[in-house]
Amino acid sequence: MFASNPFAELATLIPPTATQAYVVLMFVLVVGGTVLDMIHKKSAKYFFENAKKAKATRERELGAGEMTGIAVRTVAEDVLTSAEFCNPRRRISHLFTMYGFVLFLVTTIALVFGYPTHASPAPAILAQLWHLGALMVCFGGYWFWFFIRVDVAAEGNPWYRLVRADLFILSLLGTTTFGLIWAFLQTQGYGFWTGVFLGLFIIASTVLFGGVMWSKFAHMFFKPAAAFQKRVIMADGSRDNLPMPTDEPAQFGLGIKRELPRHY
Repeated sequence: MFASNPFAELATLIPPTATQAYVVLMFVLVVGGTVLDMIHKKSAKYFFENAKKAKATRERELGAGEMTGIAVRTVAEDVLTSAEFCNPRRRISHLFTMYGFVLFLVTTIALVFGYPTHASPAPAILAQLWHLGALMVCFGGYWFWFFIRVDVAAEGNPWYRLVRADLFILSLLGTTTFGLIWAFLQTQGYGFWTGVFLGLFIIASTVLFGGVMWSKFAHMFFKPAAAFQKRVIMADGSRDNLPMPTDEPAQFGLGIKRELPRHY
């Protein structure tokens, strides 16, 4: 199962060009959804206005070396290792989910466009990494959903309480879970159920990539920029000259009010 390319098997039912067109469409939906999200929430406007105010009140000019160092630290700490999470369980869960999603996404693109049929068999390692990425997402995602998420909420909300912000994690878990089940049933020859879970896999992935405007998907693009801006503001001294609201994360976010986590 783990060495099998599920998209090569899919080519016996659906033309590879149709699968490739679907992947391109999902990319377009992500880009379009992110742009619409920025327009709707005025995220970019807030971000640049905040940067302009900070620039006008800074105490010193940062050199190219300092800016490079800040950029490197931002990538190393805020992006690659998610150092903003004080809760180690939340951080580990996030890292599993994040790296699993990246691995799942990259290998999906490689398999769909590079090895779409059995005429061009994919290396076993590529299919194995696809399955591994999906399993990592499931591990980190379900750990967060059933255990960590409830701990973070001060009200102790149950795992089955849903809000719009949950659209991203639920559609992501649905995509990887249904994808794994579809791939397994495909290797076992369960024709009817293979089709059912293929349909669920497509629905979940469409919601994931098509629901960017209504989910937290776009947050992954804004987060590095906001973290970089925060570090620059602290380094050039403009932080001391800007009004700091009680909800500090919103100052360095992108116009979205958030509550401070109570159990971190």
